[in-house]
Formats: sequence, C-alpha cells, structure tokens
Amino acid sequence: MTRPPLDRWLRRAVLLAPVLAGLATPDPARGGLFDREEPLDFIAQARTLFHIVACAPGGEIPARFDGAAIGRHCAKMDDLIVKFRRDWVAVAMPYISALRPPGLPAAVVYPFGGGDLVSALATFPDAREVTAVSIEPAGDPRPVDAVDMKALQKSFAILERDIALQFRVAHSRTDNMAVAAADALPSQLLFALVALRVHGCEPASLRYFRVLPDGSLAYLTADDLAAARRDGAKKEAGLFENMELGFRRAAAPASPGHALVFRHFDVDLSDRHLKADPGLLRHLEAKGRVAAMTKAASYLLWEKGFSLIRDYLLGHMEWMLSDSTGIPSSHARAAGFVQDTYGRYEGPFLKVSAPAVSDYFVALWRSQPRRRLPFAYGYPDAKRNLHMMATRRPWPELPAASTATAAPATAGAAASMEEPSVPPR
Repeated sequence: MTRPPLDRWLRRAVLLAPVLAGLATPDPARGGLFDREEPLDFIAQARTLFHIVACAPGGEIPARFDGAAIGRHCAKMDDLIVKFRRDWVAVAMPYISALRPPGLPAAVVYPFGGGDLVSALATFPDAREVTAVSIEPAGDPRPVDAVDMKALQKSFAILERDIALQFRVAHSRTDNMAVAAADALPSQLLFALVALRVHGCEPASLRYFRVLPDGSLAYLTADDLAAARRDGAKKEAGLFENMELGFRRAAAPASPGHALVFRHFDVDLSDRHLKADPGLLRHLEAKGRVAAMTKAASYLLWEKGFSLIRDYLLGHMEWMLSDSTGIPSSHARAAGFVQDTYGRYEGPFLKVSAPAVSDYFVALWRSQPRRRLPFAYGYPDAKRNLHMMATRRPWPELPAASTATAAPATAGAAASMEEPSVPPR
C-alpha cells in the first residue's frame, strides 16, 4: 500500500531532526546562528612587516615610506641576524641536535616563551607546531597600514634594541617586552617574523583567536571586529591578544600541506588564573604527547603557585630542554624523569623564593660529568656560568655527543649581561 505524502514527510522530518538541531545550535567559534563566516586573515599586514621591519628580501616597500630610512634599519637588522646565525645558531643547533632523542612529538609547548620563537625553532627544527605562552599580547597588525615614518622609525629603534639584546643573551627580557608591547606595531608578531627570517621561513597566514572554556579556539571574524568596535577601542584591542602565525620553509611548496604553525597565547600561567579559566590547559591537554622547553622563566616553575602548568608538563611531555628555571629535580624524579646537565650551575641568577630547589640543582650538576656548553641557553647562574638541562624519559645511556667533558663555559657576553627584572610573567 502506498504511504500517504504526510506520512512520508513526517518520516523525513524525524530523520532530519538531529541535523536541523545541530544547525540551530549557535557555534561559539563562529559567532551565532547559521553564521559560517571565515576567520580574518591578516597575512597582507604580516608580509608588509616581514619585509620592512624584519627586513626579509624580495618584498616591495610601499611608496609612502622613506626607502632610505628603511634601508638604514635593514642594514642594522642584517648585521644582527648574520652575527646571530654565526655565533649562536650555527653552534647551538648541532649541539642540541646531538642531545635530542629521535621520534619526538611534532608539537612543542614553550611556557613563559614570549618573543622567543627563534630559539624554539633552533631547539626543535622539525616541529610542525609551536605553542608559546606569556603575558604579552600578540598585538594588532593593522597599524602598519597607516603608520607614518616618524612612528615607524620609533618602532625600528625599539626592535633593534630588543633583538640585539635577545640575540646577545639568548632570551627575551620581560621588562623590555613590556615596553615593546606599548609600541604602535605588534611586538610579539615582530619577534616572530624576525625568527622566521633567521630560520629561512616566511609567513603564510595570520589569524587571531580567543580560547574557549573547552580549549577550542574561536577565530576572529569581521563580525567580531565590528561588534568590538562598537564597544570601544579597549574591547577591540582585546581581540588581538592571541595569534596563530602560519609559516613555511622558504624552499617548501606554497601549499597548505607544507604550512607550519606558531601560536602565541597571552595567558597568565599562575594556578590562580588557570583554575579560574582552564581553557588553555584544556587546549594543551588536547595535543597529547609534546616536546617542551623553557628558559629565563623567572624560576616560576619552582613555585607552588605554578603547579598546574608544571603538572601539565610532567604529564604530557616526552623531553624538555631548559636552563635551571625548568622543572625542579624532585618533581621530575617523582614523575619518572631523568635530568642531564650541561655547563655549570652554582646558584640562581635571581633571588628566588624556593632556595631548596637551587640546592638540589647544585647537587645535581656536581653529581654528573662536566659537559661543556659553548652557548647561552637562558639565564647564566649566580657566577655567570652558562648552563642547560635536559629532562627526559630514561634510556640506557646518553647520546654519544652529550658525554664530552670540559671545563665550565663562561662566555664573555655573559659577563656583561644586564640583570633582568623579575616581574611575574
């Protein structure tokens, strides 16, 4: 018997109900009902900054800029980058490569890593994804569309100073980054673009996002921007705190399959904040197993008030490279990790709230063969000795290249380092 049309319609409605319900549920990452707007991509601004501020060759200088002033800036940047590649990258990368175990995860997490994509790519050159977290906002790239030469030259001076210091001491100073964050141009993006140039990469996309409570990312759309603009400049600036910079090796094909990702999160890593807003932890946990690094982290991983990020690392990382601001020995051992030391450590560079942790580290360094360290990796110690530490899963023996012994290395540059301030990141 032929079913009546009404019965057929009802059966189809029942089958389609779950689909219709899904469509009718607002998607917080998209902004509302049936809204499927694409995220905004600021790659045009990123490329302009890449060529006129990071001074990558091959780009056109917009006619409204003073080519001679940009040329003077780029001569300084070229000199800094050539020296850094020769004196640090060419020394550090082969050394670290000999320590790094094979088969590490392709995702890297770098807590307290603001402004330091350059050493993340040196430490993990095969990474497909790098996540850095600090308390500095990524910054709005749009001012480059209207910036005048006077403001641009001020930005040049700030970047030249900060990059020179970063290259000299192998980490970014929190107080300098705070000054740079007030600049007209986006400081964290500029640091990242310089890092791409150092490592022979180029930007492929630039998007901004907020972190949802479940750890997913809601990318900035034109509707978000319009709504924030109606609420005022402060609300609009808040949309540019977290960035996702897609990039590729300059020699790689220009296809999505060859894109790499750097994400910068502007998030306070203290327990107080992460308990109130656990979105970042959920996001990091969803990555599964990771490689990790940190340095010049103000010894915050030693403190009780940063236990959540420390426990996350111990629960998810396979291998971590750090200076002495990394994970304390007692926590590492309890989680089944072994720590290998390089250079020499005789006490913390800064005043610390947990001196017992430092005593453990002094004993750890003394208990192991003296392994020469010919480059800076974060803070020196209290006596300006260079030092570094690998926190790893146990294996039968150390990689051969890591067992060389020598007198402790104290670089001439380290002797003239400025002591950084210690505001919590």
